[in-house]
Amino acid sequence: MAKILLIEDDIPFCKMLESFLTRKSYVVETAFTADEAKMKVHSDNFDLVITDLRLPDYDGIELMSEIKQVHPKTPVILMTGYSDVNTAVKAIKNGAADYISKPFNPEEVLLVVSNALQNTEVVPQKQAAVKKPSVNASSDEFVKGISVASKKLSEYIQLVSPTDISVLIIGESGTGKEVIAKSIHQNSARKTSNFVAVDCGTIPKDLAASEFFGHVKGSFTGAINDKIGYFEAANGGTIFLDEIGNLSYENQIQLLRALQERKIKPVGSNKEINVDIRIITATNEDLREAVKKGDFREDLYHRLNEFSIQSPSLRERNEDLLVFADFFLEKANAQLNRSVIGFSPEVIQVFQNYKWPGNLRELQNIIKRATLLTQGEFIEKGVLPTELFQEENSTASHFSLPDNEKDIIINALAQAQNNKSEAAKLLKINRKTLYNKLKHYNLDY
Repeated sequence: MAKILLIEDDIPFCKMLESFLTRKSYVVETAFTADEAKMKVHSDNFDLVITDLRLPDYDGIELMSEIKQVHPKTPVILMTGYSDVNTAVKAIKNGAADYISKPFNPEEVLLVVSNALQNTEVVPQKQAAVKKPSVNASSDEFVKGISVASKKLSEYIQLVSPTDISVLIIGESGTGKEVIAKSIHQNSARKTSNFVAVDCGTIPKDLAASEFFGHVKGSFTGAINDKIGYFEAANGGTIFLDEIGNLSYENQIQLLRALQERKIKPVGSNKEINVDIRIITATNEDLREAVKKGDFREDLYHRLNEFSIQSPSLRERNEDLLVFADFFLEKANAQLNRSVIGFSPEVIQVFQNYKWPGNLRELQNIIKRATLLTQGEFIEKGVLPTELFQEENSTASHFSLPDNEKDIIINALAQAQNNKSEAAKLLKINRKTLYNKLKHYNLDY
C-alpha cells in the first residue's frame, strides 16, 4: 500500500485532499510547513511526496531538491494555484515526477499519482487491478469537422503552420482558440520544442515583465529565486498569448520591443537573452476598434496580425455538433473510467435546438457532467442541466425527431443499400453515431 506525504499550508484543502486519497486506499501523512515536512522525510520513508509549490516559509522546488537528497528515488509531485508553464518546465528539469495546477479534477489527481507510483512499482491495493486510460496525449487534439467553416479552418491551419508567420486567432470564448494554436505548433517545424500558453487576462500589470521575461533573485520583494520567463521557456518553440487585448499599454510596449529585437532581459539582470520564438495570439475582442480608441498599439497589432484565423462559433458549425459530442464523450469516458455508448435521440434533439453560447467549452463540460451522472449505456435527458431545455420546442433538424427518427434511419439505410458510411452521410451524422442509434433502436443491419 503506497504511503504519501502531503505538504500543503492550506489546512482545509490539505485535509480534503488527504481524505480523498485515503478513500482511494492510500496511506497519507500531512505536513503544513516545510520544517515539519523535513522532519518527517528524515524520520520515515514515503513512496510519494506531493508538495505545494509556494509554501509561506519555503520554495517548493528547493524543498523538492532537499527531499531528493535524502530519498533520491522518491517521486515528488508539485502542485500550485499558479498555472505557470515556465515554473512547470523548471520543476521537471529539477527532478519533479509531475506537475498539477489548482483547481484540479480529482480523477486527474488520481491519474498523476498512479502514474508517478507506477514508475516505482507501487500502487494502492484497490487501485492495482484497474488501470485508468490516459488521455493526456489527446486532451487537446484538434478535431476536424465536416462543416464549411471547419474545413476552411483546417485549410488555414495547414497553410500557415509550416511558416513562422505570426498568427492572430479571433473568436468567441470557448471556441477552442488554444487548440487551434497547438495544432499550428504541432504541424510546424517547431513541434519538438515547447508550446507555452499564457493567459494575458490573469497577469497583473506590475508582474507582467517578470512573467514574460523572468527575473533574478533579489530583484524585487518576493523574488527569492531566479525565475525563467515565458519567452525563455518557449525559446525554440511557440508562445501563445491568449486574450492579448487585456495587456496594459505599458506591457504592450515591452512586448513589442521583445518581438522587434528578439531579445529579452530578465528583471534585475544586465544580461540580454536571445530568443527564437513563434508568436500566436488570440482575442475575443475587436482589436481594430481598440486601436482606433487608442487602447491597443497599432504597430503591435500589425506585428501580431501577419495572418488572422477566425475560430468559428458552434452556431456557425452546426453540422459538427455531433462530431464534437462524440469526441467529448470519448474523452469523458476515458477521464471518468466510464463506458457510455452515446446519446439518446431526445438528447440529440435538445443539443441541436440549443444555441450554445459557451461554444465547445460548454458542450464539453455538459457532456462530462452527463457522463458522470449516467447509469446506463446512453445519456438521457434527465442528466442534462435545465438551461438546455429553454429552446427544446423550437424546430428540430430533419433527422433527429424522436417520433420518426427510427423510420428515417431505416429509409436512409435502404437508400444507401445498407452501406453505413453512405447512410451516415445522408443523415449528416458520423458512422459512430449511426451505430449507436442502430443499437438504441435494436436495428440489425
